Amino acid sequence: MPEINGKVVLITGASSGIGEATAKLLASRGAHVVMGARRVERLKALASLIEAEGGSVAYQQLDVTNIDQMQEIIHLAQSRFGRVDVVVNNAGVMPLSPLSALKVDEWNRMIDVNIRGVLHGIAAGLPVMNEQQSGHIINVASIGAYAVSPTAAVYCATKYAVRAITEGLRQEVGSSIRVTLVSPGVTESELAESISDDEAKEIMKTYRRDALPAIAIARAIAYAIEQPADVDVNELVVRPTAQLT
Repeated sequence: MPEINGKVVLITGASSGIGEATAKLLASRGAHVVMGARRVERLKALASLIEAEGGSVAYQQLDVTNIDQMQEIIHLAQSRFGRVDVVVNNAGVMPLSPLSALKVDEWNRMIDVNIRGVLHGIAAGLPVMNEQQSGHIINVASIGAYAVSPTAAVYCATKYAVRAITEGLRQEVGSSIRVTLVSPGVTESELAESISDDEAKEIMKTYRRDALPAIAIARAIAYAIEQPADVDVNELVVRPTAQLT
């Protein structure tokens, strides 16, 4: 699509799942894709695949909880491609458990990655977009941003926060910068692999029986990006048809 072709798009959490699918799709549509994630070997393999298919890509190891690393990858995008048109704050973790399990370290990890990581993406990308007088920030939340379920209280709290941050940002940035919230329903990813609590694992096995492929969310992200500059797709909730809540 012409509205995607040539755009410089930074994607966090790009080594698997939604981030990986989004990088592949946008590169195939002519975007210059800049990928960040902790697992640099996966990024390297993905970049090789994208380049073999004629795509334009750069990558760098990234821990979104580290503001310096976030700023460095923004600088990589600028130095390699001259600008930053879109930041997709996709990185997230989901180690679910009942609050009574008192998995405080896991709570803190979700707060750090799911909330601070998004704020760091905004903090690093927004000054560049303000200087350019154009840009698009896309935050990936979850249907957990709309309803709370057992074992997911802290995870949902972080996604409610992302929803609130995104809406606040949209109201603040004015007409030159677009802001979008994408909230996936059950989607194929590695998120559930981080669950250490046995009860939560069993709940998720049933919950994830009908899951969207990651490309479905990538297409939603592409849809938001490809709109004309005067069209801001504010919020997208994408669920499997079989998912009721």
